[in-house]
Amino acid sequence: MALAVADTLEKGGSLVVEAGTGVGKTFAYLVPALLSGERVLLSTATKTLQDQLFSRDIPDVIKALGLPLKLAMLKGRGSYLCQQRLELALSSASLPDRHAVKTLAVVQQWAKTTVSGDLAEVPSLDEQSALIPLITSNRDNCLGSPCPHWRECHVNQARREAMAADVVVINHHLFFADMAVRESGMAELLPTVRVVIFDEAHQLNETGIQFLGKQLGSGQLLDLARDTLTAGLQLARGLVDWQALTGTFEKAVRDWRLLVGKQPANAKLRWSQAQPQGIDPQDWRQALDEVSRTASALQDALDVVMDAAPDFQRLHERLGDVLGLIDYFANPCALGCVRWLDVSSQMRCMEAPLDIADVVQTKLLDAQVITVPNAEQQPVALPRSWIFTSATLGSDPQLRWFTEPCGLQNAQVLQVQSPFDYENQAWLYVPRGMVSPKDPQHSEQVASLSWQVACTLGGRTLVLTTTTRALRAIGDQLLASANDNPEMDILVQGQHPKRELMQRFRQAIEPGGKGTVLVATASFWEGFDVPGDALQAVIIDKLPFPPPNDPLVEARSQRLEAQGRSSFNDYFLPEAGVSLKQGAGRLIRRETDRGALVICDNRLVNTPYGRRLLAVLPPMKRVDQFPALLTALSSITKT
Repeated sequence: MALAVADTLEKGGSLVVEAGTGVGKTFAYLVPALLSGERVLLSTATKTLQDQLFSRDIPDVIKALGLPLKLAMLKGRGSYLCQQRLELALSSASLPDRHAVKTLAVVQQWAKTTVSGDLAEVPSLDEQSALIPLITSNRDNCLGSPCPHWRECHVNQARREAMAADVVVINHHLFFADMAVRESGMAELLPTVRVVIFDEAHQLNETGIQFLGKQLGSGQLLDLARDTLTAGLQLARGLVDWQALTGTFEKAVRDWRLLVGKQPANAKLRWSQAQPQGIDPQDWRQALDEVSRTASALQDALDVVMDAAPDFQRLHERLGDVLGLIDYFANPCALGCVRWLDVSSQMRCMEAPLDIADVVQTKLLDAQVITVPNAEQQPVALPRSWIFTSATLGSDPQLRWFTEPCGLQNAQVLQVQSPFDYENQAWLYVPRGMVSPKDPQHSEQVASLSWQVACTLGGRTLVLTTTTRALRAIGDQLLASANDNPEMDILVQGQHPKRELMQRFRQAIEPGGKGTVLVATASFWEGFDVPGDALQAVIIDKLPFPPPNDPLVEARSQRLEAQGRSSFNDYFLPEAGVSLKQGAGRLIRRETDRGALVICDNRLVNTPYGRRLLAVLPPMKRVDQFPALLTALSSITKT
């Protein structure tokens, strides 16, 4: 892999590498990239992985190679403290709750000493905290150069450091967010870099479409109302009846949200007509018109105080953007995109392309050449190098699951197998007698099996579910089982922040720790790294097929069928295979690990397509009977 990366760095072009768990892909791309003498932009999937690369992996390689390289990390605005927003929050009387008040006091003290302003430095601040939007800026509410804290702005400082560094670590969200910014001439980083590496590249497509479409949300509008009220009362009290105007705007937004009524968690409503399905077209139009009317009234009020503070100018622009989006969603969906209504406690109008292929081709790969000065300071045109890598990029030799939606069909493809001895390190068990995943008793049977496995191992079990409903059902039953066993601790995603759940699970095998079972979904299928004895069983409730009623999934399926292809064979199966591979990859993380993978879905052994999914899994030793599995697991605890 390192040789292939070095060759691509020298010649330019695109390289896609699927590197199995344990290959050491981070070192395999870092060593040639750092030795190349080129400026390197490295993007990874999450801020946690970004911190790991910046704080541990890259410094280790730089030290080992003895290279005098300058390293910088750049995150999105939402990761950095905004001094202006902090001052507004400190004087606000509308903080979410008492916990937010206490956390704000901690942040205020930390703000006096921090150099980077990176909120990851505050241990007590959870990533999902409702306080974060109040103390960070975004493209909507940043005041820009008129801000009184512009000189010491942490975002600007991070950008200056990135521009001066040899290696810059970013994340996929920032990369695609910056693509939009770059079109307005604000981003300067990418044009100066010849080598771009995407680690955890399997997330590129789904991350990209989030930023390449349009969205208008009730939460976004309520934030705008709150920011306007706060700024109005602090900077122009008495000049305008801020409470009445923002109150009317908020009521229009909430009435608009109430049109949809109560929906299942994370519901996505199709939107192929002038309005989302199940909503009266006249009611929808009237509600949106009222939001537009009250937003315009608020914008007119800001006209009166525009010169009083830069805050009002920015709020005026944000209201203009909102009015533009309302008008956009009143018109038909753009060609090649899909539109839907995303409903949870808030509501978002969403429109997105089906993939990022066109953008990658036109804005990245077609702009392959970069002009850099040579030794005589003369401009020289050199081809840009793109490296894409992950442990899971597809189930076929061409890795089409990844390359097609990312527009990389012409890239060089390399697959490097894991060095682990799965035949001797791991067992695979599929319970043939379990009911169908559609049966109401399925979650109950998964929980019962998980409890027996956990009791055999003394905890050390991760249960991965495909839905939040299964998460709750399995979690509740395991919690009930643990009531009579004080030595067993059941952790369920949602009880605590993700960081805390991961830490408690890893520490469970320390002296005095309890046996621990973690029941989780979504983000725990990947990026959850627990090497060693703390994790010895991964239990997956069912095959992770994409939900067929999801508007984006439905539109992608229809496109394949229109091309004469099979949506099941060319989309649903590859998607399930990649997710299954990711979940299975949580089990064996190093050469001394041992454990069992249990997949509680007998379609894996009873259907023709099951063989195709089995083929994507590591070559583990098959166990056909549950008692034999428990015997195997007992042997681990005795060694």
